[in-house]
Amino acid sequence: RFAVSVGYWKDPYIQYFVRQAKERKAPEINRGDNDCLGFVCVAGYYARVHGVSYLIKAFLEKTECNCQIVNLGAGMDTLFWRLKDENLLPRKYFEVDFPMIVARKIHNIKSKPPLSKPIMESHSGDSLLIDSHSLDSSRYSIVGADLRFSSDLEEKLKKHSLDTHLPTLLVAECVLVYMTPQQSANLLKWAASTFPVAMVINYEQVNMRDRFGQIMVENLQRRQCNLAGVELCSSLDSQRERLLVNGWDSARAVDMMKVYSFLPQADVKRIEALEFLDEKELFEQLMQHYCICWASKDSSNL
Repeated sequence: RFAVSVGYWKDPYIQYFVRQAKERKAPEINRGDNDCLGFVCVAGYYARVHGVSYLIKAFLEKTECNCQIVNLGAGMDTLFWRLKDENLLPRKYFEVDFPMIVARKIHNIKSKPPLSKPIMESHSGDSLLIDSHSLDSSRYSIVGADLRFSSDLEEKLKKHSLDTHLPTLLVAECVLVYMTPQQSANLLKWAASTFPVAMVINYEQVNMRDRFGQIMVENLQRRQCNLAGVELCSSLDSQRERLLVNGWDSARAVDMMKVYSFLPQADVKRIEALEFLDEKELFEQLMQHYCICWASKDSSNL
């Protein structure tokens, strides 16, 4: 919310989910991402938003939006509304999170017309179904489920008209790292075996075995926050390998410093002028400890 208010990127919907930030985040955190207090934990920011968005839009373009998106651990994400504004909605957009999170999001949607109206506008067919822990329209569904139990997840998604024959994009941003390696492996295997044509995007930590990474982990542990899957975040190779061994045909991974260098440089110059950054070394260290990985399974050579 703070990064949007300063002008790093545009998101007219985040204001309906997140109150105005009272504290000012450091510029290197707004541009990159960091997961500690001392290195304060923040959700996605400029490089993450643009990097993930680039891959999502590439998938939508390749499938001509004849696809579905499953956003895993979506929280208060606003992607559905932003895609609708750009006329880029897939056939169906699903979000999954814990029932408590889902209930909060549904409450916000029901009470704020700028959120509910776009859902109604995109809806067709029977009346829209909504209760305290799920919402189901013809184009957008929110499902309360625990990602650690993939059989329960599949059952709930199918109740909301998941089509396993459609090209499917799964998005996980700082989600798998909070699951044990076995739990995240089960989720990735389920996705790879369920959808003949699919892509997964995973954004999370990397290079966590060096000193900087260890400080991040220690700071989180002091706050009783355990990264149960951090052992899989040791390198870009380990991130790629976890996708390949769990049924995906091809996989790539890049750290966020590289992502930052790929972004349109005119816009990078614009955002670098928004706030003075005097800790470039810290910024680069932060960016080298997060990555975007993506993998595909493509039986139709899309």
